[in-house]
Amino acid sequence: MKLNELKFTEGSRKKGVRVGRGIASGCGKTSGRGMNGQNKRSGGGVRLGFEGGQMPLYRILPKIGFTNFTRKVYAVVNVKDLNKFDEGTVVTPVLLKEAGLIKKEYCGVKILGNGTLEKKLTVSAHKFSASASQAIEKAGGKVEVIA
Repeated sequence: MKLNELKFTEGSRKKGVRVGRGIASGCGKTSGRGMNGQNKRSGGGVRLGFEGGQMPLYRILPKIGFTNFTRKVYAVVNVKDLNKFDEGTVVTPVLLKEAGLIKKEYCGVKILGNGTLEKKLTVSAHKFSASASQAIEKAGGKVEVIA
């Protein structure tokens, strides 16, 4: 088989309806747009959220709160979850992602001090809580902050 011999499978490609091509086509005269009105015209139709001149819902409902666009979101891992790794492992954000402890890195990885650590690990992350760094050092491990 060559590239010039490739053909689409039977029935996979359907021809579009040719509108406005006479009464016999079944879609002539008004071309399936009905009789009169805004949607009959070319470029007709209303914008998204338009309610026919009535005050739209998005303008009636009260606007509350605000979204801080400078907010930083961190992927969070607890100290107890690090027991999954072998003794002496250098735990990095890439390793955490491969192990399935985090889905995305977001702005970085933060280690929290929930639970206890029983293994000596070198943990490198973007942020550590005070209790997390204490728990890692208490287990004989090392804390490395990624800039």
